[in-house]
Amino acid sequence: MLAAGAAAGLLASCSTLNYYTQAAQGQLELLSDARPIDDWIADPGTSTKLRHRLETARQIRRFAVSEMDLPDNNSYKNYAALKRPYVLWNVVATPELSLKPLQWCFPVAGCVDYRGYYDKGAAQAYAKELQADGNDVEVGGVAAYSTLGWFSDPLISTFINYPDGELARMIFHELAHQVVYAPGDSQFNEAFASTVEEVGVEHWMTRFGNGAMRDAYARYRGRKHDFLALLMKYRKALEQNYAVVDRGDAQKRVVKARLFQELKDEYQVLKGSWGGYAGYDRFFEQPLSNAHLASIATYEDFVPAFRAMLKRDGSFPRFYRSVRRLAELDRADRHRILKALAPPVTPAPLMVQRSEAPPAATPVY
Repeated sequence: MLAAGAAAGLLASCSTLNYYTQAAQGQLELLSDARPIDDWIADPGTSTKLRHRLETARQIRRFAVSEMDLPDNNSYKNYAALKRPYVLWNVVATPELSLKPLQWCFPVAGCVDYRGYYDKGAAQAYAKELQADGNDVEVGGVAAYSTLGWFSDPLISTFINYPDGELARMIFHELAHQVVYAPGDSQFNEAFASTVEEVGVEHWMTRFGNGAMRDAYARYRGRKHDFLALLMKYRKALEQNYAVVDRGDAQKRVVKARLFQELKDEYQVLKGSWGGYAGYDRFFEQPLSNAHLASIATYEDFVPAFRAMLKRDGSFPRFYRSVRRLAELDRADRHRILKALAPPVTPAPLMVQRSEAPPAATPVY
């Protein structure tokens, strides 16, 4: 990986070389910090809480293979305890009066709307460069990501303390990316992984869940839906503001500032309806900008179509084969087929890079 990064950097620039080098080093350090789950469980120094979380993750991992036909490899069979709250930080940027994010293109993954750093300081330094060029920029922490099967992705301290349903959701989702991935088509990739995640958690809850667990997961899903619906409301309002032809840039800036203040105010009302739950407060830690909403996308638009495919195919293996055939098509063709499989529904947006804040006791691609 280091050699590949160096070669790519030499063909481009020193900044590109530095970026690929930090990415390679960060990935290698993560892998070197990981130890088998069995070793952690057998270690007398492992806390009872962590031992229980690892046993739960191991049971979820086995279910993913036996009941969902997800890859039976070494991913999520090791655990890494990091001394930071996130595994990496993503930088998202947009023009000042646009919600269209800047893109960066990489081998294998294709073009994406963010650039990831394992060091928060490096992410912030790059963000300042983008801001100096007049862009809106956000730096957001990521608890987990997928290497698409190129490496054995470990369980990480950044998400191991998530409630059982959310832990299962994350493992199923990231493993699904190893099954099918179409470079440069996040809408397709995320909707597929979200379908596998949703159906998988439903089956897992039926087998292993209890009333309290189901209620907790339902509350999580409800808060997530409410919060992202709020963000989509203001994203649409901002898009309309920027699209007004006879409105000058100065006036657009005034409307932009007003809309972001209204978003903050309405969030406080929403938070009150949750009984004061503060899991999304960290979204507002930085001054709000277009970049905060650029990472929001209606990635579940195709979930009804994928669910229809899964029901038609009758099993996960047949479903995966159907999805692989779609992934081999041109992007426009696969989108056309998916749109024909299910009628349009009210989008249930997903945020690519965020989730609810981890429990306070905890020191997620």
